[in-house]
Amino acid sequence: MSGAEDDQEKTLKEWSTQEVMQHPLCITSPEAENFEMKFGLIHLLPTFRGLENEDPHKFLKEFHVVCFLMKPHAITEDHIKLMVFPFSVQDAAKEWLYDLPSGSITTWNELAKLFLEKYFPEEKVSNLRR
Repeated sequence: MSGAEDDQEKTLKEWSTQEVMQHPLCITSPEAENFEMKFGLIHLLPTFRGLENEDPHKFLKEFHVVCFLMKPHAITEDHIKLMVFPFSVQDAAKEWLYDLPSGSITTWNELAKLFLEKYFPEEKVSNLRR
């Protein structure tokens, strides 16, 4: 029986219970022992959707303020930022984050730089200077 015939023979239940391959996120951060993210603090995070009228610099400032408040003992602020950033982006910005290569980001500076390159490109800077 060929692969195409196998697919035709599957039941709806078999299709619905197929294993889904999850690709790891682009962010790789060190493991934090005894660290628990407080659910209430995640709701304090600002959101960025990737819309033309959003200010990515203002978003990063607000994001920094909330992450500074979250900082538990023995975990760096950069580590917190890497872990919670996916919760603060939505819509086009989340798609952008998910499209980055798996494991390609290991520091907050890398992520912030890529974010600003995407949402505050050089052309925008040039236009503002004029």
